[in-house]
Amino acid sequence: MNNPEMPSRSPAAVALVTPLASARLAVEVRNASVIYQASDSPVHALEGIDLDIREGEFVALIGPSGCGKTTLMRVIADLEKISAGQVLVNGVTPHEARLARSYGYVFQAPALFPWRTVLANVTLPLQIQGRSKADSKAIALEQLARVGLTGFEQKYPWQLSGGMQQRVSIARALSFEPRILMMDEPFGALDEITRDRLNEQLQQLWQRERRTVVFVTHSIAEAVYLSTRIVVMSPRPGRIVKVIDSQLPDERHLGLRDSPAFTEVAHAVREALADGHHD
Repeated sequence: MNNPEMPSRSPAAVALVTPLASARLAVEVRNASVIYQASDSPVHALEGIDLDIREGEFVALIGPSGCGKTTLMRVIADLEKISAGQVLVNGVTPHEARLARSYGYVFQAPALFPWRTVLANVTLPLQIQGRSKADSKAIALEQLARVGLTGFEQKYPWQLSGGMQQRVSIARALSFEPRILMMDEPFGALDEITRDRLNEQLQQLWQRERRTVVFVTHSIAEAVYLSTRIVVMSPRPGRIVKVIDSQLPDERHLGLRDSPAFTEVAHAVREALADGHHD
C-alpha cells in the first residue's frame, strides 16, 4: 500500500488533548430509545441514551456485537428513527442536518462503484449536488491528496488494496466538507498492519482539521489510540455504561500503545465493558 509521507512524531510529546468544554455541541442525544417491532416480540436496540459530543471531538463508540453502536450512529445520521427521546445535530434535527449535508458517512465496506475510476467515485456525490465538473474534479483531487492517493485517480477500485479503497471512501465522505465525519468500523475487515497505518493516517487527518468524528469499533486498542473520549456500551438493550476521557498526548504515534498511559486507558475501557455485561 502506498502511504503518504508521515510527519515526524516526538516520543517525548506530552501535550494533552485541548479542553473542549467551551466548544459548541455537535450532537445532543437525550433519553433516546430505539425499539424494532418484530413478529414475536419487540427488540429493544437502544434504551435511555444520553450523550453530548462537542465540536472537534473524536468520540469512539465501543461495545459487544449487537449492543446498538451502529444503531446509535445511524440515528445521529438520520438513517434510523428513534422511538422515544430527542436527538439534535448542530442544533437541528438529524433530518435537517442531513439535508444541510452536515456530515459524511464511511461504511464498514468501501461501497465504491467498480466501473468508475477513483476520481469518478469521489466526484459523483458532488455532481449529484449540482457542482460543476471542474469544481468537482478540483475538490476530489484535493481530498484524494489528503488521504495520500495522488497518482491513483484513474485506477479502478478493483485495482486497489482494501485499505486504499477505504481511503477513497474517506475522501468521498470529506469531499463536501462535512462538519461531522461518521465512521462505522471502517477498518474492521483489514489486516492488522494496514489497519495500524490507516489508524495513524486518520489520527493525523483529525489533528490537521479537528473535524468532529464519531467512530464505531470493536477494538479497544483502536478506540484508545484514536479517541479523545470513549463511549462504552452494554449488551442489548444498548445503554451507555461509561464515558472515558482520554488523557493521552494530543499528537499520537503508534509507539504510544506500549506506554503505561495507553495501558491505563485500555484497562479502564476493558473494565467498563466487563461491568456492562454484569449489569
